[in-house]
Amino acid sequence: MELNEEVLGDVVKRLRRVQGQVGGIVQMIESGRDCKDVITQLAAASRALDRAGFKLIASGLEQCIADGSEQSVADRAQLEKLFLALA
Repeated sequence: MELNEEVLGDVVKRLRRVQGQVGGIVQMIESGRDCKDVITQLAAASRALDRAGFKLIASGLEQCIADGSEQSVADRAQLEKLFLALA
């Protein structure tokens, strides 16, 4: 299944931000920052990863619904499984 280039660009942008967040978290741990602060940043990075995944899945489902072919039905079932894996 081909995903929309705009959606992929947005997801890549989100993932690059998460990459920066994770680097910041590593620095926080190495510098001995308070556990509460580290956990707060870990939770934020986790939510950002989830949002990126949900955006990909939503885009894929939207394409499957619009297409309506037999392959799109199979793709939709696979996307539903992926959605549940993130939930």
